Order: sequence, then structure tokens, then C-alpha cells
Amino acid sequence: MMHQPILEKRKPRADAIRNRERVLEAAKAVFSDGGPEASLEAVARHAGVGIGTLYRHFPTREALFEAVYRREVEQLVDLARDLNGKMTPVEALRCWLRAGVEFMATKKGMVAALALVVHSSSELVAYSLDRLTRAVGELLQRAIIAGEVRADLDPEDLLRMLVGMCYAQDRPGWQAKVLRLVDVLVDGLCRPRDGTDKNKVR
Repeated sequence: MMHQPILEKRKPRADAIRNRERVLEAAKAVFSDGGPEASLEAVARHAGVGIGTLYRHFPTREALFEAVYRREVEQLVDLARDLNGKMTPVEALRCWLRAGVEFMATKKGMVAALALVVHSSSELVAYSLDRLTRAVGELLQRAIIAGEVRADLDPEDLLRMLVGMCYAQDRPGWQAKVLRLVDVLVDGLCRPRDGTDKNKVR
């Protein structure tokens, strides 16, 4: 009796991986500029691939939205790790929050379509909130231990402030305004060099 050969699961080809990353990067740019109504054909053109290639990786619009969102979350998490030791803790926190503005720009661009994905996937909400809270929490804790920022901060509150600043702005050029507000926020959280508590009511 002849045995059928066991077929090993093939790893994705290098060009397939590159195409997927190009599609995700293009989708981020197109969605940020054009919003959720931006066509998938525009994403494919921006990525330099055929529409068939896009659909092979992402069979639905919602699948592409979710993939872009998850990728952005993971990049922010990775950035928090990469910033460790490269600059002072408070400047690492500032850099991460500024990168968060770009993340929010992508999210705002596809908020209507992403809402459909989020409402059908509580796991996606929990996943993103947990990952981002832990990432900013680690940066915040280092800054607190270093004595650079006040110690009564909560990472979830910091995320809420970032989201609030982004969604309160809806005019062209809003990102530049929010980046300025991020600097104001971080400067306001810093402890004075002389050790006095500038947040104490006199």
C-alpha cells in the first residue's frame, strides 16, 4: 500500500511578503488622505500591485482596515521598546506620543469603516487598548522613576488625552496643531529642575 506524501505547509514567498507590506503601507497613506471611502483600486495603484494581488492578501475591505490598524499598533509598541536608552525618558515619552498622533491620523481616516470591524470584534478593541496602554505605561514609568515627570499619572489617562486632542481637531493641518499640544502637555507634566512641585496650588 502506497502512502501519500505529507505535504509541508509552504512558507510565504519573499515577494508575497513584500507585496503585503507594500499594500499595508499604501493603505495607511491612502486611508489617511482619503478617508474610508478611498477605493481599494487607489491602494493597489499606490502600492504598485494589481488589484488581484491586493485581494489575495485581503479578501475584504474590512480585512485590510483591520490589518492596517493592527500593524500600526504593533509599530507603536515596537517604537516604545526602541526608544529605551536612546534618549532621556521624558523625551522618549514625547517622541512616542508624537508618533501616536500619526497613528490617530490613520485611524481617523478610516474611522467609519473601522467602526464596523471594531463593533464586530471586541477582541480587536481589547488587543489594541492593552498593547498601547502597556507600551506608554513602560515609557511613563521610566520617566517617573527618573524623576522627570510627576508621579500621579495613569497611562490610560495619557492615552485618553492623546485621543481627545486628536479628535477635537477636524480641520486641515490638525496634526501640526496636535503635535504642538503634545509638546505643551509633556512640558506641563515635567517636574521642575529645582525639585519644587509646580503643580501644587499656592
